[in-house]
Amino acid sequence: MTDVSIAPAVTTGPIAGSTKVYRNGVPVRRVHLTNGEHLDLYDTSGPYTDEEAVIDLDAGLPRREVIRDRGTQLQRARTGEVTPEMSFIAEREGVSAELVRDEVARGRAVIPANHNHPEAEPMVIGKAFAVKVNANIGNSAVSSSIAEEVDKMVWATRWGADTIMDLSTGRDIHQTREWILRNSPVPVGTVPMYQALERVGGDPVQLTWEVYRDTVIEQCEQGVDYMTVHAGVLLRHIPLTVNRVTGIVSRGGSIMAAWCLAHHRESFLYTHFDELCDILARYDVTFSLGDGLRPGSIADANDAAQFAELRTLGGLTRVAKSHGVQVMIEGPGHVPMHKIVENVRLEEELCDEAPFYTLGPLATDIAPAYDHITSAIGAAIIAQAGTAMLCYVTPKEHLGLPNRKDVKDGVIAYKIAAHAADLAKGHPGAQARDDALSRARFEFRWEDQFHLSLDPDTAREFHDETLPAAPAKTAHFCSMCGPKFCSMRISHEVQEAMAQKSREFAEQGNQVYLPVVTT
Repeated sequence: MTDVSIAPAVTTGPIAGSTKVYRNGVPVRRVHLTNGEHLDLYDTSGPYTDEEAVIDLDAGLPRREVIRDRGTQLQRARTGEVTPEMSFIAEREGVSAELVRDEVARGRAVIPANHNHPEAEPMVIGKAFAVKVNANIGNSAVSSSIAEEVDKMVWATRWGADTIMDLSTGRDIHQTREWILRNSPVPVGTVPMYQALERVGGDPVQLTWEVYRDTVIEQCEQGVDYMTVHAGVLLRHIPLTVNRVTGIVSRGGSIMAAWCLAHHRESFLYTHFDELCDILARYDVTFSLGDGLRPGSIADANDAAQFAELRTLGGLTRVAKSHGVQVMIEGPGHVPMHKIVENVRLEEELCDEAPFYTLGPLATDIAPAYDHITSAIGAAIIAQAGTAMLCYVTPKEHLGLPNRKDVKDGVIAYKIAAHAADLAKGHPGAQARDDALSRARFEFRWEDQFHLSLDPDTAREFHDETLPAAPAKTAHFCSMCGPKFCSMRISHEVQEAMAQKSREFAEQGNQVYLPVVTT
């Protein structure tokens, strides 16, 4: 695996105030509080972030035992089997293993776990479980290297990405993916079309089923867990995009549209879909049926082209499931807030409630450099409505290839959106972290506030800009209100006064002191 042109290691440090522990064999991040309590959090960072360390990328991650001869997770769930992956997931999610099995059997959840990626820890994507976040990485023809992309993967999973998509379109696509897979503790997705296009010199017209099929098999053999396949872009759909403001914005969708028009026949992804199902079933690779005609602007949201493709994806979902292949459906895109929920309703109706996996959606088009915010707004709404996984957007969306900091900013923005949706849906245990942080805030336990936050480093940095001294970590105020106007300090005084009055009232033989208001 070694290549002298590739950096052999990535330096990473601990997440402040916490350590990795294993609870019933499942890793969690344990936050240690100053009052002697602790809180265990879902952790995706892999086995190497407990302390300041240099990650040996050449060694790769430990590999778990995988059963290869009993079929896919979907097929095994249908027979009533609770697989080791389902048991692991149940402990992580705080639910029963039978619930995991039943949701997978119904096709409402997927476990992306290629037999050839045993480095990844099992996870589930489905609306009955915590909302997941995907982070896109990958080089381009004009920027980045293998080392940089692996570094982004480590950085993304450190801050909570549940899956990674390698969308490399530049040089060394195979080798970049190999380094990512061998070091990724989370499932890895790809768009095989990108590598297939590279093999025909970047000319969509030269693509063939055989080139694409061989690319898919190669990626399955490497260990890719789920694949975006734009099989719903049909020849008859293309005229529906002509009057759009932004046309076809999906790379995979535009490639297939160009091929269909050049050959004036149906996409080979659609005509060879059964064969594709047989290949993916062999490795238990999950379909992520791509939204090649997703809207790329607010003006194009929820149009005829988008929903025509969605109806096609519903039919393909049923074909895939008949082959025992797990399926999730990709969604928009750019959608104003009042049109977002309709996307979930239609996807569930047309695609038999297969897990929905959406890019954003961006709720407005006017904020280049802040699209991690415009999209997180839409992501929170669509996740509350039932979307199972959110594909992050970074501040560089529409502008350039994201760097390490952009990846972190995108992941944090989407962890906020996902957690807000989990709270709204009443996911088991979701509110525990909010309550712990709120208690720490009211009790002026500043260190615990930092450590319970999604980004402890930045929380501390912002506090210390104005009050860096050690005594400020126990002060009953911050620099916004100062010592005289802190509402929580005053609230403490009110509570203490009430407690004193109650004690005096009790000494006089009464039960509870309640202030009397006269008019």
